[in-house]
Amino acid sequence: MRNRKSLRKLHWICGVLLLALVGCGDKPPATQAAPARPALAFSPAQATQALAHVTGLVEQCTPRDAGTPGAEKAAQWIQKLLTERGVEARIDSFTDRTPRGQKAFFNVLATIPGTGDGWIILLSHFDTMSGIGGGFQGADDGGSSTGLLIELAAILRAAGPLPHNMLCGFMDGEECMLAYSDHDGFHGSKRLARQMKTEGRAVKAVILMDMVGDRDLKLTVPRNGTAALRLLALKAAEATGDRDRIGLFDGIIYDDHQAFLDLGFPAVNLIDFEFGSSPGANDYWHTPADTLDKLSADSLLTTGRIVLEMINRL
Repeated sequence: MRNRKSLRKLHWICGVLLLALVGCGDKPPATQAAPARPALAFSPAQATQALAHVTGLVEQCTPRDAGTPGAEKAAQWIQKLLTERGVEARIDSFTDRTPRGQKAFFNVLATIPGTGDGWIILLSHFDTMSGIGGGFQGADDGGSSTGLLIELAAILRAAGPLPHNMLCGFMDGEECMLAYSDHDGFHGSKRLARQMKTEGRAVKAVILMDMVGDRDLKLTVPRNGTAALRLLALKAAEATGDRDRIGLFDGIIYDDHQAFLDLGFPAVNLIDFEFGSSPGANDYWHTPADTLDKLSADSLLTTGRIVLEMINRL
């Protein structure tokens, strides 16, 4: 009996020692969480590059009124520049009814695939208002947001796969030919919104930029926008230190984001609609005074920082 007890004790001691030895050996590597992706950021150098894109668009593609060869040339120029920066871009050519008959339009669509099913859409328009004369550049209205969006697309492409698919849309036909109506103005955005709806895309946010290069930048977020995205824009600006350069606007501004709102997509507009010779004035808008010398890289830096921080938080 004593021998049996001793044998059991010996087995028990050996088992304990074996467990201790296993425990002291090399452990299988613990599963580690994937490192957090660095937050998207927009630098002064990238803002300077964005302003260079604006300058190139204005100097090489003016005028670029919708429905004219100038607009097609601008679309080709944008696509070429995006491709050179490694961004996949295509031109979506279509015709649409206008007060001046059927006209051709040319949206430029740059897609940056992500790891999920949802989509974030960044928008600008590149066309100029017709009938202004005087070598109208449209440097701020159409040019500034386009140059900024080209640079943002390159940044998003270089960042690697993001949680959401990104679509950078350069819209043609934002400006009306006579007066805004069902068949005059917002041609490109109406088409893209319908396409996204028809394809059943899960759109998380549409962020429109317009007139964002004014040296005296004061972005406004008009009331016709999704409440959560309006608040997000303010929170993003607070985080980047730009809260004093953006505010809510209680009025309505019809712009390229409206087509998405009308189809039930969440959308917001970042626009400086005080583009003029004195605080609160808008007397440069749709005049020959809308020229490159009224713009600054610092204003593009502010807008770019806010937009990328919004993406970080979506």
